[in-house]
Amino acid sequence: MSQDWVLITGASKGIGLAVAKKCTELGYRAIGMARSAPTESASFAEFLCVDLSDPRATATALAKISNLPITRLVNNMGYTHSAALEDVTFEDLNRLVNLNLRTTIQVTQASLPAMRAAHFGRIVNISSRAAMGKSHRTVYAAVKSGLHGLSRTWALELAPHITVNCVAPGPIETEMFRSVNAEESETTQRILQTVPMQRFGQPREIAHAVTQFLDKDAGFTTGQLMHVCGGLTVGLAG
Repeated sequence: MSQDWVLITGASKGIGLAVAKKCTELGYRAIGMARSAPTESASFAEFLCVDLSDPRATATALAKISNLPITRLVNNMGYTHSAALEDVTFEDLNRLVNLNLRTTIQVTQASLPAMRAAHFGRIVNISSRAAMGKSHRTVYAAVKSGLHGLSRTWALELAPHITVNCVAPGPIETEMFRSVNAEESETTQRILQTVPMQRFGQPREIAHAVTQFLDKDAGFTTGQLMHVCGGLTVGLAG
């Protein structure tokens, strides 16, 4: 069993928590970072409560774990926003760029020294199927698309010892998904009808995909984007 350290942002619930649980099952020592405490603290070797929207607070938290040999990173921190194009504000744009892109860059930069020292690293960025286009998601789709570009660029920069890949979930039953998609709403039902598997995904299914990229034997896979969407992306192409 591996005792390698893995850092997971946005880890207090939903996909982040599911990733932490799966990593712990696989023998990794999971460190979580999020604004609120996790609902299942047993999934973590260490957890840092920090407002990741604040660059200074993020830097302070990262300094506390800078001595740990963290060689795996899951950039799961994210925030969604729903609005028609004409209602999008620059405040919306700045907030989501800060939360989804700046945090990812800052945490990854802080993680690189340990990976380079070990001549080994695994980075997984959590994007979204919405990056392919989704109504009322102008800003969210833009920043999640940005993660695709970051992943491909970093894969080139950080080879040959560090891999960088991206997982793009489709509709997954998390707290964030339900906050903008009420279970019985017409919109939610329309989304469900577009999914070939005829159901929404579960956080543990995203965790499974993430941990495939984290594995030590995944060293020849980098710069890739995996959609975990119940066939939704294929359905759109049909």
